[in-house]
Amino acid sequence: MIFQQAACIIQPDHQFNPAELPRMKGKLMLEKLFKLEANRTSASREIAAGVTTFLTMGYIIFVNPNILSATGMDKGALITATILAASFGTLLAGVWANVPFAMAPGMGLNAFFAFSLVIGKGVTWQTALGVVFISGVLFLVLTLLGIRKHVITAIPLELRLAIAAGIGLFITFIGLQGLGLIVDNPATLVALGPLTTPVVLGLIGLLIITILEIRKVRGSILIGIVATTVLGLIFKEVSLPEALVSAPPSIGPIFMKMDIMGALKWGMWGAVFSFMFVDLFDSVGTIVACSYEAGFVAEDGEIERLDRVLEADAVATIAGALMGTSTTTTYIESGAGIAAGARTGLANVATGAMFLLALFITPIIGIVPAFATAPALIIVGVYMFKNVKEIDFGSFESGVPAFLTIILMPLTYSISMGLAFGFIAYIVATVAAGKIGKIHPLMWGIGVFSVLDVVLTAI
Repeated sequence: MIFQQAACIIQPDHQFNPAELPRMKGKLMLEKLFKLEANRTSASREIAAGVTTFLTMGYIIFVNPNILSATGMDKGALITATILAASFGTLLAGVWANVPFAMAPGMGLNAFFAFSLVIGKGVTWQTALGVVFISGVLFLVLTLLGIRKHVITAIPLELRLAIAAGIGLFITFIGLQGLGLIVDNPATLVALGPLTTPVVLGLIGLLIITILEIRKVRGSILIGIVATTVLGLIFKEVSLPEALVSAPPSIGPIFMKMDIMGALKWGMWGAVFSFMFVDLFDSVGTIVACSYEAGFVAEDGEIERLDRVLEADAVATIAGALMGTSTTTTYIESGAGIAAGARTGLANVATGAMFLLALFITPIIGIVPAFATAPALIIVGVYMFKNVKEIDFGSFESGVPAFLTIILMPLTYSISMGLAFGFIAYIVATVAAGKIGKIHPLMWGIGVFSVLDVVLTAI
């Protein structure tokens, strides 16, 4: 009876047909959940925009397992974990916060996990998962208590921009290594590698993505990865899978394998805070950018549903650690879906559904080689580095801390070391400039942790 009345209200001149009841039920449910009419959108537009978002960020399905498998983690399980974490985080943000901001394991954070913590410091991947879990819990606590605003304001803008740029350089360096264009050298540390067939194919892939980006083709990174893999098949650098479609690989080898007790050791707290800070800045920066594009910013500058998005981000990180992957964060590629008309969480439902469909083509995903995903890392690095122009390098007070943050991330192969030296340099430079009052009280605590992180790492 309720739905019959609703049908008459929505279509007063239309005689009610019981056969239309399921459709009306669905429309009312979508309206109640996502407020499509209030956001001046439609279900068809949201779904199309959600698919657009998936096409622009779907490369993470290939890239994340390739990066994390360098730690010895099972690649098949990582493919499943990456897809599940992306789908869960995206659906959670869509339903809980009603925003079209998709989530997945973050670029930069996965490199920090694999190359700084596990390979660089010799930490087990189980302990590294514990670090991710603890950082997610702390992030959630900070969000629920409202402390996150103070943490964000404690870090000056120049350092926030430098963090993104430094991670961009770090990712690019890893991409160039994965491509084989840069190799180790005992005399100079690094050198140009030989131009083998995989290197040339990877460079062609980089050229393809660059041209598509210039032409503003959506899904350029994903297209580039697929094209490079096809070239690998043609030149017999890649083998065809036994099947194109299959049940997803078991997540068992990495599911719930995190070592929380190992992550609670004093030497791990620098990594915990690094994960938390990077996720916080990355998420907030992405949310702010996408919110302006979607029209979610009030006249006074307040962002609608910011707390809920950050809560979803933190919960997704915790869930991702349980599944066996690195920190899950909000993706700037969501802007592609917003540009296509996404205004509600229904777009996220479509994006999440596309990720789940990808579970059944894991044999294809599994054959994608490192030289095909390496160009994606380089392009993402470019995107993360582009705002470096906003840093005032003419002032040593801001320039030196920012420069140390940027340059030491790739050179020490550690995001946490770049952060630590940048924070320390900021405090020293600000005190030297006679502006001690400019330093936020929280920054002193961050500085102490940074010094301890450097000392313990050096020891």
